[in-house]
Amino acid sequence: MVQSRAVDGVLFDRDGTLVVDVPYNGDPERVEPVPGASDAIRRLRDAGVAVGIVSNQSGVARGLLSEDQVHAVNGRVAELLGPFGAVAWCPHGPGDGCGCRKPAPGLVKMAAARLGLAPDRCAVVGDIGADVDAARAAGARAVLVPNGRTRPAEVAAAMWARDVVVAPDLAAAVDALLGQP
Repeated sequence: MVQSRAVDGVLFDRDGTLVVDVPYNGDPERVEPVPGASDAIRRLRDAGVAVGIVSNQSGVARGLLSEDQVHAVNGRVAELLGPFGAVAWCPHGPGDGCGCRKPAPGLVKMAAARLGLAPDRCAVVGDIGADVDAARAAGARAVLVPNGRTRPAEVAAAMWARDVVVAPDLAAAVDALLGQP
C-alpha cells in the first residue's frame, strides 16, 4: 500500500462501489447503498473533503435506460447518502470512442472541475480496473475496493502497483485517504 497524501476531493464510482450493482438500473426504488457507504461519505464530509460521483452508464447508448432514469437513480443515491458536489456520468457505449467513458480520464476531469479542484487533488474510489485506469489517466489518486465482480487480474495489478491503494471496504478506503491507520 502506498503512503497516504491529503486529498481535497473523492470521486466515487456509483454502481458496485457506493450502491449495490443492479445492471442497467433505471428504478430509483432499487437503489441500495453498499454496507458502510453512508458512514464513509459522512466521514469525508466531516473532514472537509468534497465528494462526487463518476459513473459509466452505457445503458443509455444501448437503449436500456433513458437520461431521465439515470438522473432519477442519481437523485435517489443523493437522497440516501446526502448531496454530492459533482455528478458526472457517461452515456456512451464501450465502442463509441468518447473521452469521458472510464478508463478514459474525461469523467474524472469533469467532476474534479465541478468541485473546483485539479484532478491531482482528488482520489477516485472504484471497484474495477477501469476506475483505477481513469484515475491514473487523469492524474488522480486511485483506490480499488474489490467486490464480487472485480476480476482477479485487476486486483493483482492494483496490489502490485505502487500508486494504487487496495482497500477491503469503503471504511478502509476512507482511512487511507484521511491518513488514518
